[in-house]
Amino acid sequence: MKRPKLKKASKRMTCHKRYKIQKKVREHHRKLRKEAKKRGRKKPRKDPGVPNSAPFKEALLREAELRKQRLEELKQQQKLDRQKEQDKKRRLETDPAVELSNMEPVKEEFGQYKAKKAKSSKQNPKRLYCQELKKVIEASDVVLEVLDARDPLGCRCPQVEEAIVKGGQKKLVLVLNKSDLVPKENLENWLSYLTKELPTVVFKASTNLKDKGKRIKVKKKAAPFKSEVCVGKEGLWKLLGGFQETYGKAIHIGVIGFPNVGKSSIINSLKQERICNVGVSMGLTRYMQVVPLDKQITIIDSPSFIVSPLNSAIALALRSPASIEVVKPMEAASAILSHADARQVVLKYTVPDFKNSLEFFTSFAQRRGLHQKGGSPNVEGAAKLLWSEWTGASLSYFCHPPTSWTPPHFNESIVTDMKWGFNLEELEKNNAHSIRAIRGPRLASSILFQSSGLTNGVIEEKDIPEELPKQKEWKQEEGGDYEDVNTDQECVDEEGDEKSSDMSPAEEACEALPEDSEADKQSAPSFILDKMSEEEDDAYDFSTDYV
Repeated sequence: MKRPKLKKASKRMTCHKRYKIQKKVREHHRKLRKEAKKRGRKKPRKDPGVPNSAPFKEALLREAELRKQRLEELKQQQKLDRQKEQDKKRRLETDPAVELSNMEPVKEEFGQYKAKKAKSSKQNPKRLYCQELKKVIEASDVVLEVLDARDPLGCRCPQVEEAIVKGGQKKLVLVLNKSDLVPKENLENWLSYLTKELPTVVFKASTNLKDKGKRIKVKKKAAPFKSEVCVGKEGLWKLLGGFQETYGKAIHIGVIGFPNVGKSSIINSLKQERICNVGVSMGLTRYMQVVPLDKQITIIDSPSFIVSPLNSAIALALRSPASIEVVKPMEAASAILSHADARQVVLKYTVPDFKNSLEFFTSFAQRRGLHQKGGSPNVEGAAKLLWSEWTGASLSYFCHPPTSWTPPHFNESIVTDMKWGFNLEELEKNNAHSIRAIRGPRLASSILFQSSGLTNGVIEEKDIPEELPKQKEWKQEEGGDYEDVNTDQECVDEEGDEKSSDMSPAEEACEALPEDSEADKQSAPSFILDKMSEEEDDAYDFSTDYV
């Protein structure tokens, strides 16, 4: 009943009615529990993941990791675009002088930016890499060429160095990264060899850094991991700071190099934050990224060099920015084995002596427990594992520097010009201190590697061949979303893409084994006999077998 002085009706009720409602509710809940008990409680199913017996497990896991990283990059890019739009709107709202007529050019500019972005996503990623690399070189006052200390000569690109020399008043500095993976004697020999041409910094990047904006709880008395320790940072800071004082104004530092040499890791180590995206897979950086170190020094990250298809097989295997699913693993791993010392490889992987690469992969697969269905050794998986170890940042191998050799694009005047403005005496002291601080492997535990020399690269867009019509049709059928996800896998030599674009990694791996087995005629009969024995085991002749 609604009382006259109050707008709402009263919620008061008699005790009899209230208790009756409560009783009905209890009965309803009891009924629900009873029905649930009859049905039984179903636990949520746990994701079992990829089983160990599944073929191409590593390939599937690597693909999933790549897909996850690309999606994160895409989300980050979209977030940055939204922030830029909001900043523009905020400026227009706060500035009273802006009229409605000024909005039209802004819209046109935004439309042109969108069209340009869509055009860049559709074009060949190799061309995009060349464009971004040229931008970084043009914008830089000092260029840091990052070299893998295990094969410094193989990480140098003569075409890029020549372009920097012709670019005018630009300085080129070599950075020997991954210095903890080579013996100290070898590192000192390479340092003395490279410092004759250009200023060289010994460096070891830290790989375990916290993400930007995320807090990580760390124990106060916990000792730092080996990967967390960065060596050579102070020497590089002093070198760049001294040059900036001599230069007299703010400078831009460009970081360039082949894939997987640690360009982004060096920037993260200098900034002491995980700003640039890093990972095991090759060619993660696709656009130039500007990172301010302080008020006077700005560093620019760049995509990797594009390897020329005219290089040797070992250079293509170690320096191509492609995943192992795209590169033929048997060919790549065989090229690596041919340039490594066989005796030290046998001691490192604890396998018996081998006559050819296929025999080694068979022993290696048995040693690591890589088996296919039926118990035969997974030769393809063993080749993939060897390739991933040699292109990663954990295996220790080294090569000797040449006795006497200088690049043709470096004469005495250019060498003196490149060294001007740097405090070389202080750099030498810092390098000596860094070598003492690095805990490198022993000479006996490392693998001797024969370097193939300088690796030729492609920096001109006109030198990059057009995509084949078969590849273009395939990309159009797959759609735009698939193009964004598989940008890194498209960055591979055109010869290798003719087959890989039309078949899955599993089909490609199945076809790679017969090709290599035909090439190695000595080991082919053993596999043929195994197949024949399997076929004979399945076919029973009851008239002869059971007499």
